[in-house]
Amino acid sequence: MPPLEGTPSLEVTGAVATLTLRRPSQRNSLTDEDLHMLMTHFDAINHNPAIQVVVLQASTHGQDKPVFSAGYNVGGFDNDVMAPLFFEKIPEALERLRPITICALNGSVYGGATDLVLACDLRVGLCGMSWRMPACALGLHYYPSGLRRYVSRFGLNASKRAFLLGQSLRFEDLKALGLFETLAEADQLDSAVTQLVHTLTRMAPLALQATKQSLNEVAAGLYCEPVLKERARQSVHSSDFSEGRAAFAERRPPVFTGR
Repeated sequence: MPPLEGTPSLEVTGAVATLTLRRPSQRNSLTDEDLHMLMTHFDAINHNPAIQVVVLQASTHGQDKPVFSAGYNVGGFDNDVMAPLFFEKIPEALERLRPITICALNGSVYGGATDLVLACDLRVGLCGMSWRMPACALGLHYYPSGLRRYVSRFGLNASKRAFLLGQSLRFEDLKALGLFETLAEADQLDSAVTQLVHTLTRMAPLALQATKQSLNEVAAGLYCEPVLKERARQSVHSSDFSEGRAAFAERRPPVFTGR
């Protein structure tokens, strides 16, 4: 069991990797050390072909009101005015992870941490929590990829509301935007995440990961039809596609091998 407080931890169990933010006494604000550790963990995940799903969560132990993350530790701004531009690399790398990512959003979230949430493929939220993006209130124009993710996930009007007003938004209102797979009470959050993980680990890994990559490219305006056609061609000739067809015909669950 890792220490309660410290840099983000990575635990791998079979096909599932769990990343945990571990500074609950500081509302899980992200220091430069945390950001570098996340990048190290991302690299380890990408180099482990057994990992199919990544769960991003936070320790909220000892908090009166759970906070997933208060965003970038503002003390870093005093040491490096370019810190917000470095921060951009973290959600970009998270979005590009090979496995499918789930954010178990077990508390309120603020600032740059909201972009970590948006960089995940799927999200499960905790009922009664709030979301706030105070960049303009701090005098900061947000970095480009973060704005793209907001508009892609929120839509333009809701993104303007989040940035230009800088007010707290309820998770319940964000669910109406399609941001969450589900909102759960505290005692049901883990089971909701487990159910998503179970669904994903039963899918064909190669098709799942290639489709994620293609969807992200389309959303980012990087649509390249020959590349997408080649991924489709490779899937047609894969062993997983043969197994999927055989399982469907035989009315049994498929056993995919990722080949």
